[in-house]
Amino acid sequence: MIKNRLSQMIDNPDEGSMQIQFTITGLIKIFYLPLILLFLCVQAIEVNAMTETKGKVTVGEVEEVVLLPWKVKMPARIDTGATRSCLDARDIRIDGGMVEFRLPEKYGGSLLRLPAKGRRSVRSAQGRVKRAFVEMEICIGTKRILTTVNLTDRSKMDYPLLIGRNVLANDFIVDVSKSHLLPPTCLAETAK
Repeated sequence: MIKNRLSQMIDNPDEGSMQIQFTITGLIKIFYLPLILLFLCVQAIEVNAMTETKGKVTVGEVEEVVLLPWKVKMPARIDTGATRSCLDARDIRIDGGMVEFRLPEKYGGSLLRLPAKGRRSVRSAQGRVKRAFVEMEICIGTKRILTTVNLTDRSKMDYPLLIGRNVLANDFIVDVSKSHLLPPTCLAETAK
C-alpha cells in the first residue's frame, strides 16, 4: 500500500505535495494551536494578577506604625496568619461601654480610653481567651486606617503591635523577605 502511494506521488507530484501540505497543516493545528492558546491564557492570567495588585502597597515583615491621634510610633509585626490586629496594652479595664488601658512605658505609657467594640474569644498561643476590642486609627506608610484591635499584654513578644488580615486584606501585599519598607508619613500630614 505504501509502495502504491509513493508511486502515485511520483507520477503526480502536485497531488502528493498537496497531501504532504495538508498533513503538515493538520500537525500544526493538532500540536501548536493548543500551545498557542495556553500561552495566551497564561498572559491573560498575568495581566489579571497585575491588575489585582494595582493600588496595593507592599509591606515588609516588620513596619513602623503610628497610633493616631496620639502620634505614638511603634514597630509592628505584619502577620498574615493572624485574623485580627492586636495591641500591647497594660492595666486593661472595661468600665461600662469604655475600655481604659495603658501603653507600654517604652512607647510613652499613655493612658488611653476608647469605646469598647466588644469582648470576644480569640485563638492565641495560650489557647482560646476573651479579649477586649477597640477601634483605633493607625498609619502605615501613607495610609490611615480605622481598624479594630484586640488588647492584651504582649510584653513577652518582640513587637507591641501585631497587624493582622483585617488591616492587610484590601490594601497591602506582604513581602516577608523585607522589613521597614514604609516609614509612616501621616505624622507630617497631621502637623499641617
